[in-house]
Amino acid sequence: MGNRAAVFPLERLGFEVWPINTVQFSNHTGYDSWTGEAFTSAHLSLVWSGVKARGQVADCEAVLSGYLGSTEVGYFVLQAVDEVKSANPKAVYCCDPAMGDYGKGVFASEGIPDFISTQAVPAADIVTPNQFEAELISGAAIAGVDDAKAACEIIHGMGPSIVLVTSFKPNEGPDKTISVFMSSPQGFYILSTPELSLDPPPSGGGDLAAALFLARYLRGRDPVLALELTMDSVFSIFERSRADGAAELSIIAAQEAIANPMRRFEARKI
Repeated sequence: MGNRAAVFPLERLGFEVWPINTVQFSNHTGYDSWTGEAFTSAHLSLVWSGVKARGQVADCEAVLSGYLGSTEVGYFVLQAVDEVKSANPKAVYCCDPAMGDYGKGVFASEGIPDFISTQAVPAADIVTPNQFEAELISGAAIAGVDDAKAACEIIHGMGPSIVLVTSFKPNEGPDKTISVFMSSPQGFYILSTPELSLDPPPSGGGDLAAALFLARYLRGRDPVLALELTMDSVFSIFERSRADGAAELSIIAAQEAIANPMRRFEARKI
């Protein structure tokens, strides 16, 4: 899903988005077949040069990155982040370190996990790994809340001020729930929702959560409120996707849940 899962939610919440696609595929690669190609860093740099030529980089509030096809693309992203922050020191970099997951292992290209840990995460203000990726970045196993706290402290030490661990399943948690664990200057918080079964699981949930959290955070700089609004929207979109029997997230159909989340779930300080 990538940018497809991120751009529309940001636009629905009123943000002007300058999407730079790192790939152009006919459909998600989770399907049986697909066509298209990944773009080179030279191509991306050319597109970015055209964006900069419009003279509005100082108006950019944030940079959001997701799956990186190569370390060369990663270095392009960090160069863009540097240029945005030079033009607007208040700009935020949110890194969604899409590298792998339980059951799938590492699906990122060779060199990407090391690049994420040593280059991208230290440059980020917000990082949104799933539990598997948080373990990769921190080098620490996460079995429960105390482990998550320790892993987040390690990641904070690398640079980010906010760590959002998605798809968090602590050993001590209820079997039929799934949580998000957040560490920020406001402290440690956990938010749990019912775990919805979708078969096959649609791709793009991490991209969606990262985009929504970034948007909500930019609006008020309140990470706890941002977490609650984000997760209500994400849960609502998964609810609609299950009702639709959709193989992909029903983001357009559930757009009202993006604009006006109900805040059904409370983030608990722990």
